[in-house]
Amino acid sequence: MPIIKSAKKRVKVARKATVRNAKTKRSLKASLKAFVGKPTADSHAKAQSSLDKAAKKNVVHKNKVARKKRQLAKAAKAAGVKPTAAKKAPAKKPAAKAAKPAAKKAPAKKPAVKKTTTKK
Repeated sequence: MPIIKSAKKRVKVARKATVRNAKTKRSLKASLKAFVGKPTADSHAKAQSSLDKAAKKNVVHKNKVARKKRQLAKAAKAAGVKPTAAKKAPAKKPAAKAAKPAAKKAPAKKPAVKKTTTKK
């Protein structure tokens, strides 16, 4: 058991990361198995999505993910599954800014001028 405070924290953080990574791997395996069992466009999309998530979280190496996605596409083509295009929400255009009335600035104050007084 670590004695140093920072080492204790690293143990906690590593434990949390291990659980999170195991969950990601488990969902990845499940989605790949679902696609292999019954190749459909929906299961293909879910398998690719879970692969992308695993790569993003650095659970699986990006090259391995690329290879697996290529294999999935090949298997989908052989099974006659047509991949569906990823449905993206239409990009929202920023609303045209309404012409705001120009804010009137207060007139700039003139610097105070010291008056010189003459002695009498």
